[in-house]
Amino acid sequence: MWQAQRARLGEDFRVLRYDLPGHGGSPTGALRDPSPGATTVDDLADAVLALVDDVTGGEEPSAFRCAGISLGGAVGARLALRHPRRVAALALVCSSARFGAEGPWRERAELVRREGMAPLRETSPGRWFADPATARTPVGRALLDDLAAVDPAGYAACCDALAGYDVRAELPAVQTPTLVIGGTHDLATPLGHARELAGLVPGAVLRTVGCGHLAVEAPDAVERALASFLAGGQAVARRMSMLP
Repeated sequence: MWQAQRARLGEDFRVLRYDLPGHGGSPTGALRDPSPGATTVDDLADAVLALVDDVTGGEEPSAFRCAGISLGGAVGARLALRHPRRVAALALVCSSARFGAEGPWRERAELVRREGMAPLRETSPGRWFADPATARTPVGRALLDDLAAVDPAGYAACCDALAGYDVRAELPAVQTPTLVIGGTHDLATPLGHARELAGLVPGAVLRTVGCGHLAVEAPDAVERALASFLAGGQAVARRMSMLP
């Protein structure tokens, strides 16, 4: 999802991208407990923080900027709430303070544990993309192929994490400078979710982009918003941007 922005952001920042457990190069075994119903967003945030410390070689804990799409944004929000001195800037892209009712996420987790990723490979274009035709582009095909290759146990664990996620009452305590980017064609987390995030986080800046849920239809607009926001925090010492 961040491929289009990597080169430009890499000119100014040391960039670390990571895969969620069970996705891409990240094994499901990275989870504290992958059993059904056990995974929380806090578990994912703990894994990210451990990764940062590992990559920085055990040096004095460094502050970093964190940008995340969807569940990645939720991970960033939990990091900012639990470790405010570590997160120097936070960007929440097509994300939410609560991703809907718990039941449907539990049901999706059960579905993929039972039937694998094939059912989601068929239904995801309508949720992910502003235009279903994006699924036939190189970027769209790559994202859907990646989805098909996900370990069902890892994907289900992430569904469990989303099922229990609700930070609406906690977001007013965020101390980190925050950018919220909402997609005007996002069906999974419609623009109202972005407006709610921006209204709950003190001082948050809201930007809207003409894109769907994964923000791939408008990479330049997302890059400009991120680059401008992240560069504004240069006066505070930090060493890394996280792109979950």
